[in-house]
Amino acid sequence: MADLLNVKDLAVSVEDKEILHGVNLTVNRGETHVLMGPNGAGKSTLGNALMGNPQYKIIGGSIFFEGEDITNEPTDKRAKKGMFLSFQNPLEVPGITLGNFIRSALEQRTGEHIRLWDFRKEMKRAMEILNMDPAYADRDLNVGFSGGEKKKAEILQLLMLKPSLAILDETDSGLDVDAVRTVSKGVEEYQKSMDGALIIITHSTRILEALHVDKTHVIVNGTMRAEGNADLVDKINEQGFEEFVKQ
Repeated sequence: MADLLNVKDLAVSVEDKEILHGVNLTVNRGETHVLMGPNGAGKSTLGNALMGNPQYKIIGGSIFFEGEDITNEPTDKRAKKGMFLSFQNPLEVPGITLGNFIRSALEQRTGEHIRLWDFRKEMKRAMEILNMDPAYADRDLNVGFSGGEKKKAEILQLLMLKPSLAILDETDSGLDVDAVRTVSKGVEEYQKSMDGALIIITHSTRILEALHVDKTHVIVNGTMRAEGNADLVDKINEQGFEEFVKQ
């Protein structure tokens, strides 16, 4: 199985402060990786650096995606290649509806015109999976959405765009139990329908309960401290991060 993502000795700074120090990560097609660690460990920094957020400056190492060096590629190029990042706090975008935003993103990703009827049919099916009111498709992106609806809109984008690699950054934060189940169902649908891969950045493990996890990584103070399978998640739930912080 060929590597989908290969991160080598990645060092990243934010406002001239080095946050990540020589991080290595390999993700294969179809795999689900969980990235855990205490607050301020560098988890979100890694997600943003992988996606090419210009506020996160790569000062060392490299990122290869599908065998191609994308270390210096802009965010839009990475998205077109099949990378996706969901946000902890999705932004409100007045003036463009959720439906039009997703349709435009799809056309940019595929380079093809998408018939409105076909698009609406596919989006209706995806919204049913997430228990989303179809009326949200005609509302401005995230404007007036509750926290749970914003997170559902992020997973709706995931289901519609079908990226090769999805990075979910604290998608379950601030959600009640029912909303977590719904979001988890959408992520599970992505797992079933795609040969893509997931990197799930999380403090909680509720979103993982219905998902198959291949590898778990622990990051502390910008360095990878441990790697294991799904059992490592259970260990962290029982013992916390103290063992890894002391390393």
